[in-house]
Amino acid sequence: MKNEKILFLTLHSFSLTGGIEKVCRCVSKILSDLNDTTKSNHQLLSLYDDQPDLKYIEAAHFKGFKGNRLAFLSTAIKTGLSANIIILSHVNLLLFAWILNKIHPKKRIILLAHGIEIWGTLPKWKTIFLRKNTEIWAVSHYTAQQIEKTHHLLPSKIKTLNNSLDPLFSIPTHFTKPETLLHRYQISSSTKILFTLTRLSSQEQYKGYDQVILALKNLPEEVIYILAGKADEKEKIRVLNLIAQHHLNHRVILTGFLADDDVQHYFLLADLFVMPSKGEGFGIAFIEAAACGLASIAGNADGSRDALLNGKLGDFVDPDNIEEITSTITKHLALPKDQANVLHHQSLCLNAFGFEQYKTNFLNLLSN
Repeated sequence: MKNEKILFLTLHSFSLTGGIEKVCRCVSKILSDLNDTTKSNHQLLSLYDDQPDLKYIEAAHFKGFKGNRLAFLSTAIKTGLSANIIILSHVNLLLFAWILNKIHPKKRIILLAHGIEIWGTLPKWKTIFLRKNTEIWAVSHYTAQQIEKTHHLLPSKIKTLNNSLDPLFSIPTHFTKPETLLHRYQISSSTKILFTLTRLSSQEQYKGYDQVILALKNLPEEVIYILAGKADEKEKIRVLNLIAQHHLNHRVILTGFLADDDVQHYFLLADLFVMPSKGEGFGIAFIEAAACGLASIAGNADGSRDALLNGKLGDFVDPDNIEEITSTITKHLALPKDQANVLHHQSLCLNAFGFEQYKTNFLNLLSN
């Protein structure tokens, strides 16, 4: 990589906390490490961020534009002309790569493809540009298959690069339930806890938490459900109405947004991570759960299969089948959450999805 100069274009890297932003932070750290080891000047330009998180990248290698598209375009062109490789974090940045390609057609352009943002129909010019000028690194085999099928790309144009744990994700060594959370929610240490961590959006109702709520009413009273994540007001009201409709107010806890430093504690509090989604491109929350020794239940019709190592880290269910979700939850809650099982899940996860492995996979693709 000594003779390469990389320009990484993102929408958000540090000002949001979703799955795509977590991928951007991983790539930021890789670029930062390359800058340190090769004395290169790999750059990250972020359209909507303001400041970098210095735990991932030095300020000298980052510039945020706070939504100023013209300034972003001007800097992307100026910086891109001297770069060998342009990496795009999102398909919505394809226009900037198209412009750079018109000026300098020999640039190597790589698009990181995550999930629903690229599964659907795209404008014709984007599809043509993807076919002719772009390498695609998909976060899962399912995402790769959807791109190939929808946009009629050659399989050779698409590589699979599974997501990883954040390089700063704290890996637990003790697995007792946190007393502070047990006290906060007045939960007994023997209570069985289901947990989902996701964004609650009225525009993206595919995560499966409705089905978990419906399954909960068929589970014993001592089972409760913690649903965590930022919610828009419309979706929060809808979910609260669903909970009330089924008389589950005393058994469902909505936490709202969780800071990164708090997430691990909730995984340790839980007995099972449940997110029977229909639209995961990969599902970073699944590997975060596994890193904390937790088994998961995922939907059987999306990219979750890669995140669960094809069933080694949990089970798959039909996301529309409440009976199947209920029975699978029941099966898992009957299993002992002993040290051996916890460490087994964690070990499988770290071997497959640890940041250093991701970095190796990333650099191998970059070198091809």
